[in-house]
This record gives sequence, structure tokens and C-alpha cells, in this order.
Amino acid sequence: MPKKPSKKYRLIQSLRILSQIFFFVLFFYLLLKTHFPGQDYIGPVEIFFQFDPLLALTTMLASRSVFFSFIFASATIIITFILGRVVCGWVCPLGSIHQFFSFLFKKSKLLRPQPKNKQKVIQPSLKYYILIVVLVGAVLSLDLVGFIDPLSLLYRSLALSFLPAFNYGFNAVISLIYYLHLSSLADSLVQFNENLAVNSIFIQSFLIGLIFSGILLLNLLYERFWCRYLCPLGALLGLFSRWNILKLRINSKTCIQCGLCNLHCQTEAIPYPQNEWKNSECDYCFTCAAICPTNAISFPVKTQTEDIGVTNLSRRKLIFSSILGLLVVPFFRISSSRKRASPQLIRPPGALPEEQFLQKCVRCGECMKACPTNALQPVLGEAGPEGLWTPRLVPTIGYCEYYCCLCSQVCPTGAIKELTVEEKLKVTIGTAFVDENRCIPYNLGTNCIVCEEHCPTSPKAIKLVKIEVKQPDGTIKTPAAPVVEPDLCIGCGICEYKCPVVDKPAIYVTSVGESRSDKNQLLLPLLKSEQ
Repeated sequence: MPKKPSKKYRLIQSLRILSQIFFFVLFFYLLLKTHFPGQDYIGPVEIFFQFDPLLALTTMLASRSVFFSFIFASATIIITFILGRVVCGWVCPLGSIHQFFSFLFKKSKLLRPQPKNKQKVIQPSLKYYILIVVLVGAVLSLDLVGFIDPLSLLYRSLALSFLPAFNYGFNAVISLIYYLHLSSLADSLVQFNENLAVNSIFIQSFLIGLIFSGILLLNLLYERFWCRYLCPLGALLGLFSRWNILKLRINSKTCIQCGLCNLHCQTEAIPYPQNEWKNSECDYCFTCAAICPTNAISFPVKTQTEDIGVTNLSRRKLIFSSILGLLVVPFFRISSSRKRASPQLIRPPGALPEEQFLQKCVRCGECMKACPTNALQPVLGEAGPEGLWTPRLVPTIGYCEYYCCLCSQVCPTGAIKELTVEEKLKVTIGTAFVDENRCIPYNLGTNCIVCEEHCPTSPKAIKLVKIEVKQPDGTIKTPAAPVVEPDLCIGCGICEYKCPVVDKPAIYVTSVGESRSDKNQLLLPLLKSEQ
């Protein structure tokens, strides 16, 4: 008489789901907590990234330096070495999202089980070749990991696309409730929305959201498509899990060779036959043991080395991946910004010199989420392909708050050096210039003191001087007009943000004069010494 499916492994499955929910809620909570808290210190909201060994490894290789906080990544490696890829199956928030959508697609009959005899077009080995490309690029100081690391990908997508979209829809609902004259309910929702402190505008929200939605829809092809075929962190952990102590066992006496274990395997680890099981692909969801109708599958602890199935990596493809990693470096670095700094590329205060900054920035979006004025935006082409989705200040959207240094506190890799408020006040990120053809006093002869009034430096970098402006009727007006003193300007952008000339401000900030660069200056040191 056949046994019932294992209660033990069904319980373990339930514990795994609870673990996934816990870590995803924690990840999302830290995401929401990444905003101005009303004081100088925001707390360790970036802690998830510091447990990521792929970010740690590639950042250290690319920057040729060690960031102390990445010591936590060694804990992930140790756990994987002992227990296998349990981090992928029990902790990773992106993996949990993919499993959830795979579950939805299966329940809705959009994802159907693949026939046993159908040959796979895509192989699990693909993610290992992607890992090789990323590592070779890092060795050559090109850090590509931020594009495809699961934590960076998830955080960037939620912070820069989905949360702003939710915020827009939520505000629309609040407006409808006000229209229905339910003021008390609407006021409560407004307070709730303000507590979330979601930055509402990001330049590339649609593109970033579209890419992430496409990745989720890949689960219509295969369950947990990203985890199976594309995740480089999963590939790295797979290499470390080769000798873990949890080994699959199939009781040949009770196994009826039904194939359910292979059919329901989420990561293509091939539980049956036992000698083909790939522990480097298994994320220890224990689904195979939980659904086995004869209770034939178990995962005992075995410390001795055994012959088990391994992911087949082609030597030819490994060589090709390495060559591809070499070739992508020059193509990512062909950019005019390496010849002359882009005026729009205003980096956050504390950002390292551009070359070092690009070697460390993982495009996670933490700094953009933390910015209280929504001023930090993802780069598109201002820094070339290598700088895609790294942060820059856009003064027409927001400005660098004078007494705020949150962006430097939340950076998980040290691409933005942590600053105190006192240190930040001495950092210059750009310089303001007055466009006299658009400025109200210069063009219309009418007084306007908005930029001077809002300039936060002491003494003020914007002065007001009397000028003469000839009117069309021949009369002369003498308004007070703004003049920028470059040595005092820090490039915060509040003058540009507050300028009443709304379409294209009459005062604007460029990256020239930034503290982090010896070259991007109004006057080179040699010319200054000659004056």
C-alpha cells in the first residue's frame, strides 16, 4: 500500500514559505524606510546588499579595493558552502517574487508543465556564462553587476518605477474620495501616503518598469525562469554549494518512477534519477520530497564526498564567454564623457572621482530613493553606456538639500563616500550660471530676487547688483540682477529649481567646478596661477 506524502517535508515547505515572506517583507520595509527620517541618521537600510557575495566580489575586483561592510557577504558564502543554495530558495526576495508569479501562472493555467521528452532550448548553464562575462569585466575594472544582480534589479525596479506608479494611482484614488465628499477618509489616506514618502518622479520609470515586467513574464515560459537561466548570483552560489552536506536520497525500493519530482522541480535540478541530481541547481525548496507519493525522497546530512550530477559547462562556451567579457569593456567605455565631462552629469555630494565611482556604483537606486527632494535621477546617456542608471542631480526636478547627506549614508558599496553634514557643506558638486537672455531683470528690467533669496550658502554665492536695461520705448530701468560668485557656489541647484522662468530656468547648474575632479574646472590650476 503506497505511503502518504511526507508530512515532515510539507511542514518544511510551509516554513520555507514563511521564511520567504519574512525576508521579502523585511526587504520591502527597508525600502520604504529609505527616506528622510527628520534627522541626520537614517539607519542601516542598505544591509541586504552587504550580504550579497556577487556585489562584494565584483566591486572589489573592479575598484581594486575592499569595502569593510562586505564582510557580511562571507556569511552567505559559509551558509551556502554548508547547506547549499538555501539563500536562493529561502531568503532572496527576487526569487520569492518569481516563485509567486510562477505559482499564479500555474494556477491560472497560463504556465503548463513541460513534456518530459521536450528538449530544452535554454540550459541552466547560461547563467554561469553570464557570470563569467561579469567577472571578466570586473577584472578589467568594468562593473556590470548592477544591471543584473537580483537585489539591485529588484530595488531599482521597485523604487524607481513601481512605487512611483503606485503613488500616482493612490493619489488618484484620494482625489476621487475627495470628490465624493469623504474628507475624513481622504485626509487619513493623505497622511498614510505622506508617511510612505515615495519620490514620485523618475525620468526612466517606464523603461525600468517595462524591463522588470518582461523579466516577470518570462515565468510564462518556464517556472522561475530568471533563477534557472539568468541569475549570476545563483550561478556563483551554485559554485560554492558543490560540496554541501544536504544530499538528496531516493529509496529505490519504494520509488515508483512516476516522474513527479522532475515535473515539479522549480530549478531543473533533476531529482530523478539520483545520480543526475544537480545540487548546484537545487534551491532546497523540498517540493520533490513533499509531493512524492511513496515518500521515497529524503535529504539526509552526508559529510563525505559523493559523485553527483553537475551542470555541464562547455569549455568552448567558457572561452567564448571570457572573450566576450574582454570585448564588452571598450564598447561600454566609448563615450564623449571620457573626453569632456558632461555638464548635466552632476553627481551626488560625496561621489568618488568618476572612474572610481563607476567601478563601485551598482545602480541599486538607494541614493535616489533616499533623496528628500527627488533630485537624484537615473542617468541615461550622460555618462556613456557604463554609467547607465547611475545617479545624477537634475535641478529642474529637485535640489540638493543643504543640510542633508542621506545619499552618502545609504550607498551599499562606498561609491558615494559617507559624509557628515559639516563635511558635506564643503563639497562642491557644480556651479550655477545666469542666462541673461532669459533672466527677468536682464531681459525685462523687472526686479527678481528668487535665486538670491534661496541661495543657502553663507556668504551667499548669488549677489544682486544694479544694472541698466534699455526698454523698447527708450527708457532706462535699473533693476537688481543676480550675479554668481563661482568660488562660493556649491552647485546645489536650488536656484535653478526655484527660478520663476518655469520652462527653461534662467539660472542653471552644470557639473563644472566639482570638488571630486581636478579637470572639470572653470580654470585649470595653471591658468589660475597666471592670473
